[in-house]
Amino acid sequence: MKAETKTETKSSFQFKFNQEVILLLVLIGVIIFFSIMSPTFLTGGNLINIIRQVALLGIIAAGMTMVLLIGGIDLSVASNVAFTSVVMGMLITAGIPPWIAIIVGIIAGVFVGAVNGLIVTRVGIPALITTLGMLTMLRGTTFVITGGYPVFGFPESIRFFGNGYLLGIPVPAIIMVAVFVGVYILLYKTYIGRHIYALGGNLEATRLSGINTKKVQMLVYMLSGFFCSIAGLILLGRLNSGQPNALQGFELEVVTAVVLGGVSIFGGQGKLIGVVLGVFILGVLANGLVILNINEFYQMVISGAVLLVAVGIDRIYNRKKD
Repeated sequence: MKAETKTETKSSFQFKFNQEVILLLVLIGVIIFFSIMSPTFLTGGNLINIIRQVALLGIIAAGMTMVLLIGGIDLSVASNVAFTSVVMGMLITAGIPPWIAIIVGIIAGVFVGAVNGLIVTRVGIPALITTLGMLTMLRGTTFVITGGYPVFGFPESIRFFGNGYLLGIPVPAIIMVAVFVGVYILLYKTYIGRHIYALGGNLEATRLSGINTKKVQMLVYMLSGFFCSIAGLILLGRLNSGQPNALQGFELEVVTAVVLGGVSIFGGQGKLIGVVLGVFILGVLANGLVILNINEFYQMVISGAVLLVAVGIDRIYNRKKD
C-alpha cells in the first residue's frame, strides 16, 4: 500500500513537473516565433510594453487563481477594474487628494468582492450567476456615473503607477511581482492557503473538519476585488484617464491565463508558477499578433481556441484521475 502511494505521488509530481516545463517551452517557442516573424518584437520598447500588458493581466489573474482554487469563479473582475479606476479618477478630478482617492477606490473594489462573497455564501446563488450579474451591474454603474464619457485630468503622481519606473523597472511589473509573492506566501506558507486548497477539493469534507468555509470564500472574493482595484490604479495611470468601457471581455482572458497555467476549473488543483507562465504566454501571444497585424477577429478566434484547449486538457486530466 505504501509503495503504491509513493508511486501515485511520484506520478502526480511528474505530471505537474512536465506540465510546467511544457508551459515554459511553449513560452520560449512563442517568443522565438515572433522574434523571427518581426524584427521589432525583441526591441526594448516592445518588451516594456509586453511587461506592462502582462502586469495588468497577472495581477487580476492572481486573484482569479484563488477563486478557481476554491471551486468558484469571478466574471466581474474586468468590470471591477474599470469601476475602481473610474471611481479613483472622478474623486481626483473632484479635488480629493490622490492618496485618499486611491484608498476609496481600493475599498470600493474590496466591497464588490465582499458582495460577491456574501451572495455566494449566504444567498446560495452559484458564483457563475452571481459574478455575471455583478459584471453587468458594475459596467452599467460605471457608465451611469460617468455619463459614458472618460474621466481625465490627473497629476503626474497617478501616471507613475502605470507608466513610471523604479530603479529602471516598470512600476506595474514591480507591483505584479509583489502581488505574486504575496499570493505565494498566502497559498503555500499559511493555514489559509491549505484551507483554500481543501475547500476546492471537497467543500463538505472541509466544512465537517471544522473549517469555516464561508469565511474562506468571503476572504478569497474580497482579495479578488482588492487585486482588481490595484489593477484599476495601474490602468488609470497607464491610460491617464478613467475609461468606463475599459477591458470589456477581459475577464475571459484572465480565466484563460489561469486555466492555461494548470489551475482546475473544478477547484483544489493548480500551482501559482503555472499561472505566471500562462499569463506570460497570453501576454506575448497577444502582443505578437498585434505586431504581425493579425485581424482583431482572428485574434478573438485564437483566444477562444486557447481557452477551449486549456479547459479540455483540464477536463481530460480530471477524468483520468476519477
